[in-house]
Amino acid sequence: MQDEDRVRLNRRQALRLLGIGAGVGAVSGWRAFGIGEAMQSGKPLTGVPKGAIIRTILKDVSPDALGGGATLFHEHMSINNAFYEKLTKGMPPATAARLFDPAKPYFMEDLPLMVGEMQAALKDGVSCLVDGGVKEHGRSVPFLKELSEKSGMPIVVSGGYYAQVTYPPETAEWTEDQLADAMVRTAETERWGAYGEIGTSNETSFDEHKVFRAVGKAHLRNNLPIFTHTANGRMAQEQLDIFELVGVKPQRVVIGHLGYANDPTGKLQKEICRRGAFVGIDRLGASPEADSKLVPLVKALIDAGYASHILFASDFNTDARTTPHLKKSGGAGYARALQIVPMLKEAGVSEETMHGITVDIPRRFLVFVPKKKNT
Repeated sequence: MQDEDRVRLNRRQALRLLGIGAGVGAVSGWRAFGIGEAMQSGKPLTGVPKGAIIRTILKDVSPDALGGGATLFHEHMSINNAFYEKLTKGMPPATAARLFDPAKPYFMEDLPLMVGEMQAALKDGVSCLVDGGVKEHGRSVPFLKELSEKSGMPIVVSGGYYAQVTYPPETAEWTEDQLADAMVRTAETERWGAYGEIGTSNETSFDEHKVFRAVGKAHLRNNLPIFTHTANGRMAQEQLDIFELVGVKPQRVVIGHLGYANDPTGKLQKEICRRGAFVGIDRLGASPEADSKLVPLVKALIDAGYASHILFASDFNTDARTTPHLKKSGGAGYARALQIVPMLKEAGVSEETMHGITVDIPRRFLVFVPKKKNT
């Protein structure tokens, strides 16, 4: 009981420190996350090519239009139970039960609930969220469009193919060029602003290799940025290798889920940064204890000169461990990735650096110059 009480106390202390609770305004949210006036000011993003935009579900915007709030590059706002049924096939029943309840609609299908979660995140200093869903997640683009319209939250829709476990039949039947053609067409009709989350299993399957090449080819035709899914860092280098062999510049890629890569020295993450890609620290906010363990890794990357290669997110989805993180349940909601910010500032990271990681770098990743048709 003493350990449980200590965890509860730590959570209460963290929430009090962050100012996360009902009715937190935008200014108090910014201040609570320790980002201060620099974040509120919304400094212009420098070095952006002429004609560059960020594509949200509602309209193309300049990166400066997102203001001074945080952009979280990998979240989820539209998933259904069918995805978890595929994902948990063959797993013990107790594991599946922890992830979802097939007797109830998934919470991301509840529009009023999700509108409230988006509005709370806006108040807490989030300016834009990237949805990392694909069709096989049960992601609904019309739902995301309505969610953005009713909440006021700018949402970037991504797309492509997740991983072997959920691939539809065409990934085995089509060539990589056919897959690329389909993604380019759908990206236009559904207004994708990125390819993601594009994943590999513990070992890259033949079809996953083909999909990665297809995503790379699609990127070369429309310039959309790419973010990936790894099994906690497995095949990270190989993912980047495939993209580079197709002709994708590493600067257009985030390698995902590297916060919990089994490498306390940060060697893998530093190598990804050295090659020019971004490192996704994208499962933040599970608990203060979990975030605190990531502070040394993030600090090591910053100290090595790689602050401009770090991206934050929480990969927000829910199970028995995640449901309490909803704002409605008293948690930090879709701003939960920002809970690490005061921890990093306490560790000596400057406000300017935190502003870069939470505000500038994700916009720099998402921005692209649309290619003209027939080029």
